[in-house]
Parts: sequence; structure tokens; C-alpha cells
Amino acid sequence: MAFNWLEDSLSARAQQGLLRQRYCQQYEKDSIICINNEHYLNFSSNDYLGMRQHEGVLQSWVEGLAQFGGGSGASPLVTGHTQAHLALEAYIADGLNREAALLFNSGFAANQALCMALFPHLSPSPKAATNGHIVADKLMHASFLEGAQCVSERAKLRRFKHNDLSHLESVLSTVCHKPGPIESKNEGADSAAGANILSTQQDILIASEGVFSMDGDVAPCKDMAEIAAKYNAWFMLDDAHGMGVLGDNGFGTVEALNLSQQQVPVVIGTFGKAVGTAGAFIAGSQTLIDYLVNFSKHYVYSTAMPPAQAVATLYSLTHIASDTARRQTLNNNIAYFRESFHKRFGQTLKVGAKNASSSEIALGSSQSAIQPIMVGSSQRAVALSEGLKQRGIWATAIRQPTVPKNQDRLRITLTANHTTQDINVLLDAFELSLNSLALSGLAAKRTEESAVSAVSDPDSVNKSEM
Repeated sequence: MAFNWLEDSLSARAQQGLLRQRYCQQYEKDSIICINNEHYLNFSSNDYLGMRQHEGVLQSWVEGLAQFGGGSGASPLVTGHTQAHLALEAYIADGLNREAALLFNSGFAANQALCMALFPHLSPSPKAATNGHIVADKLMHASFLEGAQCVSERAKLRRFKHNDLSHLESVLSTVCHKPGPIESKNEGADSAAGANILSTQQDILIASEGVFSMDGDVAPCKDMAEIAAKYNAWFMLDDAHGMGVLGDNGFGTVEALNLSQQQVPVVIGTFGKAVGTAGAFIAGSQTLIDYLVNFSKHYVYSTAMPPAQAVATLYSLTHIASDTARRQTLNNNIAYFRESFHKRFGQTLKVGAKNASSSEIALGSSQSAIQPIMVGSSQRAVALSEGLKQRGIWATAIRQPTVPKNQDRLRITLTANHTTQDINVLLDAFELSLNSLALSGLAAKRTEESAVSAVSDPDSVNKSEM
């Protein structure tokens, strides 16, 4: 029978303790979530600023629905592009100091659209480079890596160590070369111009994230932009987790670091996290956006984002820009959580056998809303997550293959809706869960030792029978 391997794949993943399951929530308000009729403090939400339930956002949805209806009715190139979409694109472009922006239905679609349009199977132009390279951070989101793998015939995907600038340059040096005397059209050319490393007929896209989704750390974007210029490459930044949170007006990493269009030619962001709605965008030059309108299949052949969604998103972005209170509350919560965690547990704590590196539990170095507690194994991550759940805390265990092996973790996400009391409850529950885990490990160890002792004692069977 066709596809008879599907069940085997599921069984194998279940045996490994890695089977993914969905949970259906019945209710969510502020920091409380209801699942299976049980209420929990929610520390797994990407709604960093609590904008999903903001009265103005909800009212904007209603107004957008009244004006445009529930959906867009068509693809953007038919009749699906409305003044609501146009206004949102213009606001994003202006806020990021880019020439133009283009809306997509999801960040996954935007990442794939960019890769597949820039490195098409059949080039729309005879002037297109014959060789392409995508040089991506090791921890780039799966949506981008999937898109890069889809264009492997046109662009070779190369990955550099996470946030490692020297390794990035090392990778780039394998696809670029320094110009020699033979290549120079003018022997008396300015030596400074020749100092830059140039590529042969090839397009190079360097990809990183503003704030990384699993580790919560940030990329050295300014340095990467300089390296990109040195190697005549484009630098692309996926800022899904920075959008709405960073920058004076909430436009993310690019605004916070004042990175120009020349420094970062491609910016991707999403609205489903801090902005509190849904959808995504790509921002850059007018030429890039016009090109995507014509050659991006994800844009051309998809029904446009509902206009009501665009109306609500625009309201959310403008409110975030004008009201800094939520961002300040979030930053205060991040600082309080990290300080309280270190006061209570130190930098590193042990669970189980002494001096076993696999038993180390540590808080990641993130200064963002994403706070990973590294626990080292999928079993321990699940056990701690379940322990928190039993104590009224919803905090998801993140396991391989989502993260590398032995980098399993609890992914704590903080929001502006959390209070210091909520954070204290979380830390209390975590401490109790740690204690339970340690006790269960000790009990298992004693059981194992007893079994070994019984086997090693030649008289044990006889004694038990007496």
C-alpha cells in the first residue's frame, strides 16, 4: 500500500518520546489560558505586548469587517488588494525607512517566497547570476531553511555557526575570491576599491534573525551588514521576534540599530507575535517589491490577506509606536525574571548525578522575552513541563528535532501581561518541579542499585526463599 510508512514514522517518534501533540485551548485572557477545563498561568505565548486582546485592536477588526467583509475575495493581482493593504504597506515601509513593503499571509510563506523568487528554477532574466549562494545562520527558522533547500539547484545553502562572524567570513571566502591583476580592467585602478572581496557572476544572500526564536539572543547585525558589503552580498534579516518589541517605535532590530536599506536590503517581519494579529511582510527597495509582485508565486497565487486583518494590524502598530508603556513593562519583567532566577538558582544547577554535565540546568543568556531554561534532555524537559503543569503553569518543552540534540529546554516567554507575582509563582513551581525530578531520579537510582545488589549476592535468592 502507498505511504504505509506513515504509521511507522509516528510509532518511531513516539518510542523516542518526541511525538508532537496539539492542545486545544478553550479560553485565553491576559496571562491565563484554559486547556481541557484547567486554568494555567501561560508562559508560552508570543503575544509579547498583550495586543491580541487590546480593545482598540478588537474594535479595528470589527470596523474592518464592516467595511471589507470577512475575506479579501481574490488574490492581490485580481481584486484582493485594497486600500487597507496599501495603507499598512506604506506605514511599514516608512517606519523601517525602506522604499516599499509587501504583505504575505505568514512568515513561513514570506521566507519561502523570498528564496524561491530570488533563486528561481528558471531565471526570468538572462542577466541573472549563474551561481547563487545562501549563507544562513545555523539557527535560522525552519521556514527559511525549507525555502533555501527548495532552490538548491540554483543556490547552494551554506550554514555558519550561530552568530559566529569569523566562521561567516570563512564560509564566504569559499565562494568569493580576491581580484587579481588579470581580472582588473584598469591596472591603475584605485587600490582601495580592489581591497573589497568581489564575487564572480553570482548572487549571495546572507540570512540571520534579529531575535532568535529558540535562544532569544540577538545577532551582531551591524557587523554582518559590514561583512555583506565587503563580499558584495545582500544581508537579509528575519525579525519576527523583534518586530513590535525593539526600536523607539517598535519597528524592530533595524530601527533599534538604525540600519539602512543599503545595509539590510531585505527585512522580513511578522504580525502574529508582538503585534497581536497575523500575517507577515517583506520590506526593501521598490525594485525588490515590484519584482516579488511579478515573480513571487506565494504572492501571485494566494488569496490576499483579509483587509480587516490589515486594518487591525495597522492600528496595533500605530498604538505600539505611540504608547511605550507595554514595552517598558515587558522589559521590566525580563529583568525581574532573570534577576530572580539567578538569585534563587545561581548560574547553573545540578539535577541527578554529581558532576554530570548532562544533568546541568542553566538559564540562557537571552535579554529578550524568550527565556530558555536549558535542561539537556528531552525526558527532563517533558518531566519539568509536566511538573509545572501540575502546579498551574503552562510552559512548553522544546525538544529535538526543533532544537539540536542535548539542547532540549523549557522555553519561557514573558509578556507585558505578566506581573511580578506571576513570575514568582512560576519560579516557585519550577523549584518544586526540580525537587520532584531530583527525588524521582534518586528513587530510580536506589531501585537500580538494589537490583544490582540482589543479582550480585549469590545467597539472595536462597535468603528470600527461607
